[in-house]
Amino acid sequence: AFDGTVSILQPLIDPLYEGRTASEMLAALSNRPDSTGYDLVRELWSTRLTAPEGFETAWRRVLHAGLVPNTAAARTGATVNGGAVAQAAGEIAAAAANRVEGRVTLLVRPDPTIWDGRFASNAWLQELPKPVSKLVWDNALTVSPRTAERLKIDRYQIVTVAAGGRSIEAAVWILPGMADDTAYLTLGYGRTRAGKSTGQGFNAYALRASNALWTIPGVEIRPTDERYELACTQNHHLIGGDQVDEDAEAAEQATKRHVVQTGTLEEFRANPEFLQERRHDPKKHEKETGEPMTMYPEWEYNGHAWGMAIDLNVCTGCSSCVVACQAENNIPVVGKEQVLAGREMHWLRIDRYFAGDMDSPAIHNQPLPCMHCENAPCEVVCPVAATVHSDEGLNDMVYNRCVGTRYCSNNCPYKVRRFNFLRYAPKDDPLLALAMNPDVTVRMRGVMEKCTYCVQRIEQAKIESKVEQTPIPANWLQTACQQACPTEAIVFGDQNNPEWEVSKQKAEPLRYDLLEEINTRPRTSYLAKLRNPNPALEPAVKGSEHGHA
Repeated sequence: AFDGTVSILQPLIDPLYEGRTASEMLAALSNRPDSTGYDLVRELWSTRLTAPEGFETAWRRVLHAGLVPNTAAARTGATVNGGAVAQAAGEIAAAAANRVEGRVTLLVRPDPTIWDGRFASNAWLQELPKPVSKLVWDNALTVSPRTAERLKIDRYQIVTVAAGGRSIEAAVWILPGMADDTAYLTLGYGRTRAGKSTGQGFNAYALRASNALWTIPGVEIRPTDERYELACTQNHHLIGGDQVDEDAEAAEQATKRHVVQTGTLEEFRANPEFLQERRHDPKKHEKETGEPMTMYPEWEYNGHAWGMAIDLNVCTGCSSCVVACQAENNIPVVGKEQVLAGREMHWLRIDRYFAGDMDSPAIHNQPLPCMHCENAPCEVVCPVAATVHSDEGLNDMVYNRCVGTRYCSNNCPYKVRRFNFLRYAPKDDPLLALAMNPDVTVRMRGVMEKCTYCVQRIEQAKIESKVEQTPIPANWLQTACQQACPTEAIVFGDQNNPEWEVSKQKAEPLRYDLLEEINTRPRTSYLAKLRNPNPALEPAVKGSEHGHA
């Protein structure tokens, strides 16, 4: 572990393809080819584990606990070398003063999804949109708009990146918020012998040297006439054009629609109800006059009424929820070519919005699963009743009824439905079967699918509740996305029960519904994001607080 604690873990499955562990490979090279991993680990710790009752008891206790006690590294003191900091600051200032036209400082960093390349063969992580750029299946040389303009380079353009007598080629990606005269390239791509990930992206390792592993100054970037296709998911599922970077008119329209609600801490302290005063409450006329404003039926829920609330204040856009949803619900990987066609299958996406000055923007993240609307536009247009309203408020999908008309997707204002254009998940692959959740069906080609609020977990909780003859404990039931969220931004539960956290958050003054002016009455709601800007930095964050792009 990070503190030095040793863990001893037993394998979960037999080795696939007659594989060998790292310790068994080392033993084979040491003329012990028949040694097993169990024998080697036990042999090592036979001289290190001591207990009054003997090694066997100590060994079994360690296996049961999963870790070896008292193996953490000793704490050490550390001080800041002020002279080194001052020297580095001086070097940075000198480099800026003596900047050579066409050169930048290159930052080399681990990739946010495949790290240093060790996870390059994990297709879930390859197809996971990166938190800010939303690129999949590739890395790219990322620069700010001003730097791209100065270097006369464009998005998707192949450039030559040269430093210290070494050079590579990489495709350009322009991203607001990047520091000027700085470029960014992640590790783990451009590999030549990596199975199905061979040839994806560009090899940042080729530019590193022992004295410039992470920061490479004076890098020369030269444009070429070649271009490279990069797959970015950000603009695939538009909500009224609100995420199109190049369309200023659409961006202005999104600002007016308040797709992402934000405010400041000062504004909230002055008036905790400020958000409620500017909301488009679809029930306002109904409350004032008693006249219904919809032709949809009023649903009555005598039992559970499931709902979700997402706190934008603590969402970091890490995408853990997206992978958790994919693992839980047998969501297939479709590959770069299909992503370029806008056919990614994730049931949950995280929309990224910029606000204010694009040289130094504020960034807002908004997770977007199926809203499970009370007035669901998808339900009324399905000709075969494949999407229906349950007696607990879920917008259910009946896969074996679906004939693939895609009327529901066309009618969904949130664009959260996915269609199986191809047979993405073959059932006859024995290795793939090991990754499948047996509680969830594997969908066939030609059917629509979407977030179910992890209905299999709901049903399991109801069965256990019936067996135990007790109500489902408050906050005990969790969806996969909620369970995986490291900041607990997502809560789920029974809206009819005031003890559940989701009920409490839906009563918060910062609560709002996405596109509530269209009266779909979604079961998924949000808590608006509050910022507490430093007045000294205010010029960097001026502009619309209702993000777009």
